[in-house]
Amino acid sequence: MLNNIAPRLHRFAAARFSPEGEFGLHLTVGVAMLLAAMAMFARLAGAVVAGAPITQLDLEVANWLHAHAREGGFVRDALMLVTHVHSTPGMLALVAITGLWLYRRGHRYWIVALVATVPGGMLLNVALKHTFERARPHFAEPILTLSTYSFPSGHAMAATCLYGLLACYAARHARGWPGRVLPFVLAAMMICTVAFSRMYLGAHYLSDVLAAAAEGCGWLAICISAAATFNRRGAARRRRLEGGAPPQEI
Repeated sequence: MLNNIAPRLHRFAAARFSPEGEFGLHLTVGVAMLLAAMAMFARLAGAVVAGAPITQLDLEVANWLHAHAREGGFVRDALMLVTHVHSTPGMLALVAITGLWLYRRGHRYWIVALVATVPGGMLLNVALKHTFERARPHFAEPILTLSTYSFPSGHAMAATCLYGLLACYAARHARGWPGRVLPFVLAAMMICTVAFSRMYLGAHYLSDVLAAAAEGCGWLAICISAAATFNRRGAARRRRLEGGAPPQEI
């Protein structure tokens, strides 16, 4: 019996790390990313609820940034623009532009992934905000006055989903390692800029944006893996019907 189990386990493991196939490497990486993101989010959420030392760090960082942000200047104006562009209307506009561009390129599975990732992630974030009900930073002279909850940051989460998806798309269609790594570097820079704008303007704590990034990575992993799996299953079905036609890339 053991002689039969070992080859099956070997074939199962090989299939999970194969770049091809319906449930291959893409799904394995997606599950690993999801588990890591969930662990990080759970740790941050637990620390915030329990009033762990990171909440004291939140206050110190928020107060320091607010003291410098009140001075105004180019940095404050630029970050105000960044935060407005990545508000809910701005993000939906960016999603519409990206979706139109993907449609013209004929990548319908990426459109499905885009809609599930960004608008779907924004709805998930609203649900989490009402779950934790954390108050936003409070200042005597606030720059932004918002009535919604703070944890996790909706701007940072949406930016993680959108730019993360664009990075995955660019890396999927790039040739060579530099072209596959650069999109993720640029995406990380954009996400950090959006997250910093929210802290600088006094709308969020440090832990809010860190948790939002973890939340976004986990949700992105679910949506990308699901879209890739459906695409590969459809391609495999077409190959069976057409007698070996190559799969359609997403």
